[in-house]
Amino acid sequence: MTRPAEPKQASTVVLLRDGTPGLEVYVLRRTRGMPFAGGMTAYPGGGVDERDADVEIGWIGPTPAEWAAAFGCDERLARELVCAAVRETFEEAGVLLAGDSEGAVVPDVSGDDWEEQRQALLSRELSLTELLAGRGLSLRADLLRPFAHWITPPEEPRRYDTKFFAAALPVGQEARHVSGEADEASWLTPAQALAEMSAGIRPMLPPTIHTLAQLEAFPDVAAVLAGSPPEPLRPISPVFTEEADGRWAVLPDGTRIRMVVPLPS
Repeated sequence: MTRPAEPKQASTVVLLRDGTPGLEVYVLRRTRGMPFAGGMTAYPGGGVDERDADVEIGWIGPTPAEWAAAFGCDERLARELVCAAVRETFEEAGVLLAGDSEGAVVPDVSGDDWEEQRQALLSRELSLTELLAGRGLSLRADLLRPFAHWITPPEEPRRYDTKFFAAALPVGQEARHVSGEADEASWLTPAQALAEMSAGIRPMLPPTIHTLAQLEAFPDVAAVLAGSPPEPLRPISPVFTEEADGRWAVLPDGTRIRMVVPLPS
């Protein structure tokens, strides 16, 4: 028997706004050639790397110790997860969760100078700490909320231990389709996204399906961010079963998620 792959630590951000039809979430459709979840609709996010461990980064909001309690991990990893969440949101959606010493959130990060620095982050020529320090900004950990914790099942060749954060789109900023790993970016209500998934035109993995179903219960962004999840969050690792009516993901609490086969493109 082969030993299961060690899960890679990762952060995902469920970016939210109050739209005309109600609560909306920002989703990306990953390009079909991606080695993991190609063609699937997901949220901005990615793996933790060495840049996210920098203790010199300016920090406003809950401390790494408080995040460690929320996610049931040590303080070093908690810091890395929060930094990865902020970095990946800027890299993949052009949204920066940062602000100045007076508490104001940076209102606009769409200019050419910002784009140059976003590209430098992607190429690892620049760290998030360097970007923020150069502009007199600090990471705004208070703009994030712990939302969920998912671990890829042991039988999968690529595994991730992913912490899900929720965050409101900052006033004055716009999410932009800038991710080279996605061929589509959309603001959708949870109900609309799930309807497209059920119709076979927007395939998703179980964590995305389940978090969208959770979001359906909230009327607006404020209600989502006011929620108090259990501390620490209980990790969810689904079990897949093949049944007469299709393939299902079964969660530890017994919830069953039907895996919809996507329609041919």
